[in-house]
Amino acid sequence: MKLESVYGIHAVTTLLQRSPDQVVEVWVQKGRVDAKMQKILDLAEAEGLSVMEADKGLLNQKAEGNHQGIVALRKPVQGKSEKHLPDILDNIDGDPFVLILDGVTDPHNLGAVLRTADAAGVHLVIAPKDKSAPLTAVAAKVACGAAEAVPYIQVTNLARTMKDLQERGIWIIGTAGEATTTIYQQDCKGPLALVMGAEGPGMRRLTREHCDHLVNIPMAGEVSSLNVSVATGVCLFEAVRQRG
Repeated sequence: MKLESVYGIHAVTTLLQRSPDQVVEVWVQKGRVDAKMQKILDLAEAEGLSVMEADKGLLNQKAEGNHQGIVALRKPVQGKSEKHLPDILDNIDGDPFVLILDGVTDPHNLGAVLRTADAAGVHLVIAPKDKSAPLTAVAAKVACGAAEAVPYIQVTNLARTMKDLQERGIWIIGTAGEATTTIYQQDCKGPLALVMGAEGPGMRRLTREHCDHLVNIPMAGEVSSLNVSVATGVCLFEAVRQRG
């Protein structure tokens, strides 16, 4: 079994708090002693996990980016698929708040979006299996723990999944530059799924056709579009404002 690396202060702390049973061992950089690191060491000790010291070079080999002196090795994540959707939706308390990503392929963008989704109280994030970023260690690091908190489900047929959501009474609002209604004019209360497309091409045609409404983010300057993680934050928190 090939272990997966989770690295960075926030990501490892959240992993130990929420899924300690998945952690096999923890590696810490020699000489790195501070309050945040001590909290991680205390969490690991409470779970009876092995903690090894290593120099920065060895940690660099175990991580794919800035590890901040801490790397945890975990069992492979058992990813959720569309078969888990009914149970997740059935167990949501209150109106569902769903985020759909169409064509987001950069793991850094995925991580940033997951972090924003967690902050906004999104119940789950859905993306197609094709032309979408998987939940890699890079995405988990950028998410700063949100990858452990918000279910990320990649589905085989996004259009069919959107139709299933609509049959549950969930309204689907897509973002598109050509829309004539702004996100600030759109009613975002009640059961909601917000669709964000990739920067540049936006949503695919079939995805756009399955939306109930299309909205845009009004742009005042010369820039014609925003990074998808920034645009997601704008739209999600407008919905949060409306939902009270």
